[in-house]
Amino acid sequence: MEERIDVGGVAINAVVEGEGPVVLMVHGFPGLAWSWRHQMRPLAEAGFRAVAIDSLGYGKSDRPSDPALYDSAHMQRYLLAILDHFGAEQAYVVGQDFGAQYAWNLAVRAPERVRALLTTIPYDYDLAGRAMLGGAPRLPADAPIAPVMASPDQLPSARFAAMAEQHFLHLHYFQQVGPAERELGENLREFLKRDFYALSADGDLWNWVGVESADHGYLDALPPAPELPWPWLSSAEFDRFVEGYDHPDMMQRVIGGLNSYRTADANWEIGRAWADHDVTVPTLFVYGDKDPSFGFFPEWRERMERRVPGLTGIVGIDGAGHFVQQEQPAAFNRVLLDFLASQR
Repeated sequence: MEERIDVGGVAINAVVEGEGPVVLMVHGFPGLAWSWRHQMRPLAEAGFRAVAIDSLGYGKSDRPSDPALYDSAHMQRYLLAILDHFGAEQAYVVGQDFGAQYAWNLAVRAPERVRALLTTIPYDYDLAGRAMLGGAPRLPADAPIAPVMASPDQLPSARFAAMAEQHFLHLHYFQQVGPAERELGENLREFLKRDFYALSADGDLWNWVGVESADHGYLDALPPAPELPWPWLSSAEFDRFVEGYDHPDMMQRVIGGLNSYRTADANWEIGRAWADHDVTVPTLFVYGDKDPSFGFFPEWRERMERRVPGLTGIVGIDGAGHFVQQEQPAAFNRVLLDFLASQR
């Protein structure tokens, strides 16, 4: 069943299955509510109401152009409005990629609404504006640029620009309105195929470090992907993703993902108020042991163990990349259901 939910001037599409305590699942980029297809039925059969959303700018949800509507404060309000819509005073929250960032924020900024948290991205990914680097050593002005998203002293956009002087960096490329919309919108199917594969256990996300920024787009930095089907993604499943991203206005096809990057500076500023807040709700961290995005997260384990006193465990899933719940759904579901049962 699908529901279209007014969250305060914009509408979010939710896919719902089952009855019981709400499990809210939030995807990232690239992703959709469809990203949680393997989790919906098992959660419903275990006595939960599974709620997977198309985040703002994706799928059947509204796709406004204004980046301000995608900042972490707005995303917080949207998620809380969804919980209110389902009458959930508290919910279990599961997040992946940008969805994990929003889930971390929810647990920090409205912990009374989060019964328990499961995320797949470490608690040091600052694009969503947690500013949780507060308390870290301040960087000298001439410190070398490291592959991390933000610092206590530099806006994310400044850091992205400095990194882009060395090689292509999609985080910098996405900041300018227009080029990425046209490139990725015109080549939607090829972009999604390459991006899904690059982020998977078998992909090569870091190919972009060998590509210069000048005169190059994101498809120049993403290696070609093998033809579908893949072990974890059938041709029909991939077609559902393409259909979900498609839009008559080419400039709106990937606007959700692009605007999530374009809010980096605003989120960094918003997150200042939460820089010293730890995550106290019961939290399980689950990750793919071959997730290539972990190159962005130096010392992630030490940082998370220090800043997440509610941490109940860290579980690596063998043979999974960035899309752990899709690449190894059986293993992920066992961990997810065991964790939820322990927190009922």
